[in-house]
Amino acid sequence: MKFRISAPLVGFLGSILLLFSLAPVSAQLFETKAAQAFMIDAETGTVLFAKDADKPFPPASMAKLMTMEVVFNAIKSKRMTLDDTFVVSENAWRKGGAPSGTSTMFAKLKSSIRVEDLIRGVTIQAANDGCMILAEGMAGSEQNFAAQMTERARQIGLRKSTFVNSTGLPADGQQTTVRELAQLALHIQREYPDLYAYFGEKDFTWNKISQRNRNPLLAMDIGADGLAVGTSEAGGFGIVASVNHNGARVIAAMSGLASDRERAEEARKLLDWGARSFEKTQIFAKDEVVGEAQVFGGVKSGVALKAKGPVNIFLPITNRDKLTARIVYDGPVTAPVEEGQAVGALRVWIGDTLSQETPLFAAESVGTGTLPQRALDAVKELAVGWLR
Repeated sequence: MKFRISAPLVGFLGSILLLFSLAPVSAQLFETKAAQAFMIDAETGTVLFAKDADKPFPPASMAKLMTMEVVFNAIKSKRMTLDDTFVVSENAWRKGGAPSGTSTMFAKLKSSIRVEDLIRGVTIQAANDGCMILAEGMAGSEQNFAAQMTERARQIGLRKSTFVNSTGLPADGQQTTVRELAQLALHIQREYPDLYAYFGEKDFTWNKISQRNRNPLLAMDIGADGLAVGTSEAGGFGIVASVNHNGARVIAAMSGLASDRERAEEARKLLDWGARSFEKTQIFAKDEVVGEAQVFGGVKSGVALKAKGPVNIFLPITNRDKLTARIVYDGPVTAPVEEGQAVGALRVWIGDTLSQETPLFAAESVGTGTLPQRALDAVKELAVGWLR
């Protein structure tokens, strides 16, 4: 694996007092009491903060985000409508309704409820009965629906999340990570913008019982408009939340907090910091050369690299010395090299968090060199290749 920094990149970053190095700085720009936390910029998916982001834990009610993704996908693909109705089974009423003592929309046994009302029950009240009614109505059983949840998770790129039920109630084998919860939230916000709006509604009345949205951030006037909270003995208090601050949206997922109060305060602080502490800066225009990769056996010793489009990075407004970057590729690249060939990536760190990775491609073709050129490259590789 080769690491090489281009001269234009060093010049640009030097002009704004950024330090580039061959290894990320081991530091965080923000401290949180959460055991796991992950935050991204919604426009680009750039990682702004990560703490133990890939450690699996039981999702509790945050699993309902995956339930809603399956429901929203069925609506978008016209396999179901908001006006369709499902009957409240005894199973859903007993295990998720009023008799269960869990989060519920108080659906009446054997009544028929519109899909839109069930969605509101789940997104606003975290209703377990609402989840079960949807699951049984769409897949015949909650078990079948949970299998669809896991399959759908894989389809959208969630590799570690596994679902055993539609509610997030404790079950062996049910797990997720804060990274994947944030990615799921971003996916929902991007793919279903109209349906996403249900997460931001502040209250919902069903069966003459009014309940406020369980997301504590909605009442804080910080631009929050979703998404879910969850609590379990193994995972502690968790939250998946999104804030839109002056047009800049950040999404965070957290778990392992000690109480409702700590969850609300830590989420508020992280999201507020994320929304205010970065600025997007273009460092390379479209088709501008980012750097060079070494070539083995070519008519030239190197090949220029560029991205498919402009390259933007999110700069910390303060602590800019904590930003590092490097061009990474498997090398040297063997000639011939075709223009447009995938070669490597530009990786950017904020502290010890890998913030973004931009694929890089050959900006030119490099033909195979003469026999003497190839022989000289072979000698060089034997002499120094072991150092990589």
